[in-house]
Amino acid sequence: MAKEYKLEVEKRDSTKKSDLKQYRKEGKIPGVYYSYDSKESINFLVSQSEINTALKLEASIFAINVGGENKNVLFKAVQYHPVTEQIIHIDLYGVNMKKAVTIKVPLEMVGDAIGIKEEGGILNQVSQDIEIRCLPLDIPSVIEVNIESLSIGDSILANAISLDEKLELISSEDMLIVSVTVPMKEIEPEIEEEL
Repeated sequence: MAKEYKLEVEKRDSTKKSDLKQYRKEGKIPGVYYSYDSKESINFLVSQSEINTALKLEASIFAINVGGENKNVLFKAVQYHPVTEQIIHIDLYGVNMKKAVTIKVPLEMVGDAIGIKEEGGILNQVSQDIEIRCLPLDIPSVIEVNIESLSIGDSILANAISLDEKLELISSEDMLIVSVTVPMKEIEPEIEEEL
């Protein structure tokens, strides 16, 4: 069950680069709010500390007050600075709590694969997340994938992940999630013996 967290945001008027820089200096992150039921977007600011708290909570749905109205929103996109990894921009998407949304949810590998523990294989996690469709309040913070039974040469595809009945798989059914492979052998160069 998704948690809901109240996010304090304020409307911003400027979209100028110099102003955006100034906002960030003051510890405020610029963002854009748009919604399923409206063509127009609203520019807002949210404090860095608010966002950090929100992201730690693993909440999926946030309650915000935009232009005097209370809205339920999802984090649609979060942009990070390539060097400092600070958040520099956020897109919030207003949702209808009674309508299903399509969203990517991170995957977490659970258990120790036989192929690694006993056969010396290597785990290759190809997909970090999976796309599902469900009601906003049913969005899981993470989807677990049990890898215990994987031997060398085995793999798990998206359609093999056990999803709660409230969740519908949107990613391709044959999308590769994880596999166990033979480690690459390093070939040692043969040294010719001197006579």
